[in-house]
Amino acid sequence: MKKNIVIIENGRSEANYWSDLWHYRELFYVLAWRDITVRYKQTVIGVLWALIRPFLTMVIFSVIFGRIAKLPSPGGAPYPLMVLSGMLPWSFFSTALSEASLSLIGNSNLISKIYFPRLIVPSAAVVTSFTDFLISFIILAGVMIWYRFIPSWHLVMLPVFILLAFLASLGPGLWITALNVKFRDFRYIIPFLVQFGLYVSPIGFSSSVIPAKWRLIYSLNPMVGVIDGFRWCILGGESRLDLSSFFVSLGVIIFFLWLGVSQFRKMEKTFADLI
Repeated sequence: MKKNIVIIENGRSEANYWSDLWHYRELFYVLAWRDITVRYKQTVIGVLWALIRPFLTMVIFSVIFGRIAKLPSPGGAPYPLMVLSGMLPWSFFSTALSEASLSLIGNSNLISKIYFPRLIVPSAAVVTSFTDFLISFIILAGVMIWYRFIPSWHLVMLPVFILLAFLASLGPGLWITALNVKFRDFRYIIPFLVQFGLYVSPIGFSSSVIPAKWRLIYSLNPMVGVIDGFRWCILGGESRLDLSSFFVSLGVIIFFLWLGVSQFRKMEKTFADLI
């Protein structure tokens, strides 16, 4: 008769942490699917919220920046399409950052009872926000059909910038959710950061309106490179991708990803006690 042998080894969880992420992948699926089903479970119009929010934001920004401020659209592309191509990655980033930063507190009962790599929890929250992002593409397709706008071959590069949007959300999300466990004041700071980022990111306007002398500081916003990349993919030759600004934003994304993972791993052992 074969017996199961359990080996208790000092530091085993630390040495096998990254392999445990794969071992606990079913928990990742369960958490992500639970959050997806719960998100719109008791709402009146359900998943339509994922369509209404970006559509209303597109209309408001088009009126304020396009009609009233009369800011230019790159290459003469339809202004609502320019706004929407910037709104989609920003909505994903802001929602994922907010959800991930509160994910550990929201799963406190699970964290305090059993062992598993805690990295699974905020990662599942980001994936949940990604579903809203995919649904929002219905609005983008509808606007492109309305304006009879045909994308160019640049569209094949869109998955690259989707991945960058995912990483840009995950890095700060890991860092903030770790801090939020220890310092609960961060739950009040996050909405302010998201609201501030909405106005300093190129959503209702094109990056081309930013003066050259401010371009480097402006590009320190990691979403600048992502949003400009989305527009380059969707609008094609109508929107220019500034490579210098893109690589600055890419460097910031990599830095925050490293910072988020390292700080999360550093504080992870204390989560069960603090939460």
